[in-house]
Amino acid sequence: MQCPFCGSDDNQVKDSRPVEDGGAVRRRRHCNACGARFTTFERIQLRELTVVKRGGDRTPFNRDKLKRSISIACRKRGVEEEKIERIVNGIVRELEISGEIEIETRRLGRLAMERLAELDEVAYVRFASVYEDFADARDFERFIERLADQRERDAAE
Repeated sequence: MQCPFCGSDDNQVKDSRPVEDGGAVRRRRHCNACGARFTTFERIQLRELTVVKRGGDRTPFNRDKLKRSISIACRKRGVEEEKIERIVNGIVRELEISGEIEIETRRLGRLAMERLAELDEVAYVRFASVYEDFADARDFERFIERLADQRERDAAE
């Protein structure tokens, strides 16, 4: 592991502990070259996942990008970082367990939206506005109307 401050490979693990319900290990490290301290995370990865974009391009799955997108949708909503982390972990596990190597962006977006709908309605609408590429305020209105209709159907059941 290279030190993010000086680039040296000469560092030691000072502390390790499980995080994310045992799905990852947090390691505190000390660089012997420059004396800096930094943290790394080690996660289980069952397989390399590839995201197939709408235009057909393929890119390696980036867990941090998914987390960043969900975090942006949850910004200033009082959603705890731990809940966001659980959502991301759940999506990643579901994708890895599915056995698929290539995942379409539509599926990835739907998985995130399903979980955000359960967590926070405003975050759900924010994420949907980017995922569904809202062009104007009318797109928001239509989406919220569909959301209200769904809520009424659920209440009637």
